[in-house]
Amino acid sequence: MMKSALVVIDVQRDVVANAFLRDEVIVNISGLVDRARKEGVPIFWVQHSDDELVKGSEGWAYVDELRMGDGEPAVHKQFGDSFEGTNLDELLQESGVERLVVCGAQTDACIRSTIHGAFTRGYDVTLVSDAHTTEDMTEWGAPSPDVIIKHTNMYWSFQSAPGRTAKVVTTAEVAFSA
Repeated sequence: MMKSALVVIDVQRDVVANAFLRDEVIVNISGLVDRARKEGVPIFWVQHSDDELVKGSEGWAYVDELRMGDGEPAVHKQFGDSFEGTNLDELLQESGVERLVVCGAQTDACIRSTIHGAFTRGYDVTLVSDAHTTEDMTEWGAPSPDVIIKHTNMYWSFQSAPGRTAKVVTTAEVAFSA
């Protein structure tokens, strides 16, 4: 059986402050975290920092609704792809993980970068369709958040590569033992 891990990306106060369907997405992520803990599935928490999101600041912290558990590693990143310049790949390999279940923010940046980064590194990647979000950047020419999320869910469901699978499932459909 393939060992899975839950990867929670950038659900930080300032990152999701104005996110589309913020509360619903956080409830879904919280449910995934609870299920992963009950099933003994490792959870990896990713936290972004940069000049605007200063490590250690109030806005950099994870939202109050989500709490990291003892022994659940926090991976600190400075790039969109959670693997770049971090020890995430090493931590996953040490844990024997072959499949990632991914949720968090921002859909059009760190989520996309990370699912592609994981896939090219040989992991099977399941994106949880109703557990990722982004903010509205239409004033800069981006599509609306709902369209970004739908498009990401659609195109990820058609990804393929030798010996790897890409899937999109709802929170209710996540099977960590798959």
